[in-house]
Amino acid sequence: MTTPHPILRQAQGPAHTRMYAVGATRGSRAVPNAELAPAIDSSDEWIRQRTGIITRARADADTGAVDLATGAAREAIEKSGVASHLIDLVIVATISNTRQTPSIAAVIADRVGANPAAAYDSNAACAGYVYGIAQADALIRAGAAHYALVVGAEKLSDLVDPTDRSISFLLGDGAGAAVLGPSDFPGVSATVWGSDGSKAAAIAMNHTLVEFRDGVSEWPTLRQEGQTVFRWAVWDMAKVAQRALDAAGITSADLAAFIPHQANMRIIDEFAKQLKLPESVIIARDIATTGNTSAASIPLATHRLLAEHPELSGGLALQIGFGAGLVFGAQVVVLP
Repeated sequence: MTTPHPILRQAQGPAHTRMYAVGATRGSRAVPNAELAPAIDSSDEWIRQRTGIITRARADADTGAVDLATGAAREAIEKSGVASHLIDLVIVATISNTRQTPSIAAVIADRVGANPAAAYDSNAACAGYVYGIAQADALIRAGAAHYALVVGAEKLSDLVDPTDRSISFLLGDGAGAAVLGPSDFPGVSATVWGSDGSKAAAIAMNHTLVEFRDGVSEWPTLRQEGQTVFRWAVWDMAKVAQRALDAAGITSADLAAFIPHQANMRIIDEFAKQLKLPESVIIARDIATTGNTSAASIPLATHRLLAEHPELSGGLALQIGFGAGLVFGAQVVVLP
């Protein structure tokens, strides 16, 4: 078919991308179970048995999600060897930006010297980082960006009701970041992702900001239907993880590491069983001392895993995020 106008040019990027480096910042205060247990009429033992959490990282009152994100981003950029001014895409996955606008991403781009990078925040809760990696990979390969900074950043302590027994004692604060760029080999597999909005109420804020503004509710905080989420995570997400392995063209025996969203140690253990992970696969269990940090949990766990097991560098890792929405995403990456 002929067109009545000139043919438009379209960008074309490299065939492959990979992660160059990761960075992390955790809340500065380790909050033990004993500090939170009285408010929910519980105990240190109950919390450990139910979640595997011993302490969780929480930030001080003067530190926001944007500050945690900045620290993680700076470390990732420094370790990547990519000059900050060459980064032309910044994606921040978060549910805890206390301002609807501007985005955390735009602020970070300026703070790290990446102006005038394209920058935006993404709200996909605990799957947000995986979504960000998928987008960065696709946009670089499409020629829409050259180097990307992907950050998962949360200050969830701003969103908790200390007396809530459904989720408050799980949550922590932190940020993890990764720099992605062109590669001679595939460093990010096809992503398996999706959502199920029919279960939106399973993890949600209990009020809206409008209700809070109008004085008809307290400050909105997170709530979850524990059993609904647990069953969905254990049964449905294990299938998503297997689909991600299939999409990458590998089996669990090819993995060096498994890095699931750090939601609950029991869920992580069940994943390992259902995927029949060999003993050689190192499983991230950062939740024990960091807590559940939503969009930040996978990059934080990755950062700790590489620090404790540097031999994993260059190996394959399956990462899967799942949470409020309900949303999910999984992919295999080559560890930096």
